[in-house]
Amino acid sequence: MASLLPWLQIGLSIVLVALVLLQQTDASLGAAFGASGGEGIERSRRGLERTIFQVTIIIAILFSISVFASLLVQ
Repeated sequence: MASLLPWLQIGLSIVLVALVLLQQTDASLGAAFGASGGEGIERSRRGLERTIFQVTIIIAILFSISVFASLLVQ
């Protein structure tokens, strides 16, 4: 089990980074410095974008569980 956890964490981290990079955002460079990019317009996630968002949350939870499990195994 202890030898499997690092490989699991590497795989989950690669998938997590890929999913975060796939998500669409309306933020521009100015939004990082306090400018309002969308002028308060909210849009809901639909279709594939919503699925990617939900899978990202699940992968992040699995990654967190694997980190806590590796702490307990040591």
